[in-house]
Amino acid sequence: MRAIWKGAVSFGLVSIAVKLYSATEEKDIRFHQVHREDGGRIRYKRTCSICGEEVTYDDIAKGYDIGGGEMVILTDEDFAELPLSTSHAIDVLEFVPAEQVDPILYNKAYFLEPEGSATKPYVLLRDALLDSERVAIVKVALRQREQLATLRVREGVLLLNTMLWPDEVRTPDFGFLDEDLKVRPPELAMASSLIDSMTGEFEPDAFTDDYRAALQEVIDAKVEGREVVQPEEVEEAPAAAVDLMAALKASVDRARAARGEQPARGGGAEPTPISSARSAQKAAAQKKATKAPAKKAAEKKAAPKKAAAKKTTAKKTGEAAKKTTKKTAPKKTA
Repeated sequence: MRAIWKGAVSFGLVSIAVKLYSATEEKDIRFHQVHREDGGRIRYKRTCSICGEEVTYDDIAKGYDIGGGEMVILTDEDFAELPLSTSHAIDVLEFVPAEQVDPILYNKAYFLEPEGSATKPYVLLRDALLDSERVAIVKVALRQREQLATLRVREGVLLLNTMLWPDEVRTPDFGFLDEDLKVRPPELAMASSLIDSMTGEFEPDAFTDDYRAALQEVIDAKVEGREVVQPEEVEEAPAAAVDLMAALKASVDRARAARGEQPARGGGAEPTPISSARSAQKAAAQKKATKAPAKKAAEKKAAPKKAAAKKTTAKKTGEAAKKTTKKTAPKKTA
């Protein structure tokens, strides 16, 4: 790696000489614009839109468009008067918990390497950051621009992350945020089940840039003069499902299959407290519905017996009454 900046980390009264290196690099395949007929490189000339003359770099200045076709021209002297630090210092402003820094603010990353005899204070700052579980908020001037940044530790090295200024982050202004949309508890439970089934440890090396690999294959084929092999078609994403619950259940099963796990019984996801309660209610309702006809049939079957019993009882009661009347009747006298 080649150092792109040299300076010092100002940590209280301690100054740590460091070199700055880009921590990332783009792997995109780059192309040149060429003439289709003969492959010649396309060149662009810097010409003035007013006089039409070609302009050299020495005659180029920076202009700010104020609208209406008017332009304010700034010279090198104008920029020299700006309060931009030229001390090549990384000034530590404060230390904060890492979770308080919103990742959306992060811009570019740079490694810091100690220079000369600065190794001991460098290691001291590194170990102190690790023990405190905090990151340093710093200001640094890079490429003629003052930037906010953080200092943290990664793989034993101090990492400088430049940041966007707060007013450079847009506020989302979408219509659906004002809508009163309700998510049903069963849907939320099923979505949570899907998240659980897809949860794992993040391993960056497990992911690859398939487009770049396919493009490199095309380029290699052109170079070698061989026929390009078409890559296998990737399974298309399923169309938007009308039944959200069905889509969530299918997603859970797919995630389980990807992990080599068996899908839940019935092709659905694992039972949740909500689904279990619903199943219990349904079973109770079915049991009650089964008992009701049986009870009616039993009552219908027992009805003739009860009627016969009543008839027999009434008959016996009548006969007993007749006997009693006959027995107690008064004798006739002459």
